[in-house]
Amino acid sequence: MGEGHHRSRVLFVTRNFPPLLGGMERLNWHLADELRGACELRLVGPRGAAALAPPSVAVREVALQPLRNFLARAWWMAWREALAWRPHLVLAGSGLTAPLAWWAARACGARAAAYVHGLDLSVPHPVYRGLWRPALRRMDCVIANSSATAQLARGIGIAAQRISVVHPGTELPMADRAARARFREAQGIATDVPLLLSVGRLTERKGLREFVTEVLPRVAQRHPTVLLAVVGEAPANALYGRAQSVRDIADAARAAGVGARLRMLGRLDEAALHDAYFASDLHVFPIRDLPHDPEGFGMVAVEAAAHGLASVAYACGGVADAVGEGVSGHLVGPGDSAGFADAVLRLLERPLPAEAVRGFAQAFAWPRFGRGVMRAVGLECGDRG
Repeated sequence: MGEGHHRSRVLFVTRNFPPLLGGMERLNWHLADELRGACELRLVGPRGAAALAPPSVAVREVALQPLRNFLARAWWMAWREALAWRPHLVLAGSGLTAPLAWWAARACGARAAAYVHGLDLSVPHPVYRGLWRPALRRMDCVIANSSATAQLARGIGIAAQRISVVHPGTELPMADRAARARFREAQGIATDVPLLLSVGRLTERKGLREFVTEVLPRVAQRHPTVLLAVVGEAPANALYGRAQSVRDIADAARAAGVGARLRMLGRLDEAALHDAYFASDLHVFPIRDLPHDPEGFGMVAVEAAAHGLASVAYACGGVADAVGEGVSGHLVGPGDSAGFADAVLRLLERPLPAEAVRGFAQAFAWPRFGRGVMRAVGLECGDRG
């Protein structure tokens, strides 16, 4: 659309937005940032969102907890905003806010769309299935984060012609030659120690307890000084899924004889996380294939690739879209711990070229993500004002 009053108006409704700062929160921030270049954008989101929203995005805040209160208040606020502002599109940042977006769109005659992540299509709770899935089936457009999530969407009755696949994006940082030494010195890790990195929330699906029990001992047999650095915490506001606590993972490592090979780093700020990627020799992503708890995409594998860091991952859910076999890492059959260990050893001893790994990540740059979403929902890609 053109500039000024001719630009499309989009009302964005999401629970996942800074200050939570997880993967979905970063994605929704970038989605807002990309959309604001093509349209007028207003956001209904959790308290604290206004302080961290992209410039020129008007924010209406709702207290995040408890969840039922957030949904009720966000529904009311989105409905009122839709009636007063008359947006052309109401977009849900996940399946959780899809009914809110659909009702708000109905109130003003707008189109309704949702960006879905996988888990938000498969939550087994009967109330969620009874209320949320019908709303998703009525959306004008459903944008899936991977081909696996698109398959889940078709499986719950969303018409195939309404589904688009747009992979999440990533930053493309400049190579930092000093980061390896800086991070390792800060963590007390020698420069010649093989360093594996895991990044993400500590849930059953992420499989860290199983990794330190089944895979890490095999790697340590050939590389006795290997370390696994784990960045992340147990989730505080997960829609579904059980946590694996730091203690659970540490106890499992000790029982397997590799307790000294484990470093639990908790949450790192953005600068330290960049350094962790640059300082590591390999990213490991031991996702488990669990009923009703899919891995929709695997953003951290693409983030690792953007830093030139290859990944080994189980080929579960949408992870196959996030790892380029033989280009940005290796995919292993779900649950094949021996095959996972072999792939880790192979890449530790014969690393993939960092430039080729970074090249794979270039296809996932945030501007490409933004253009893909705008095409999916029928917006023109305007210049940022």
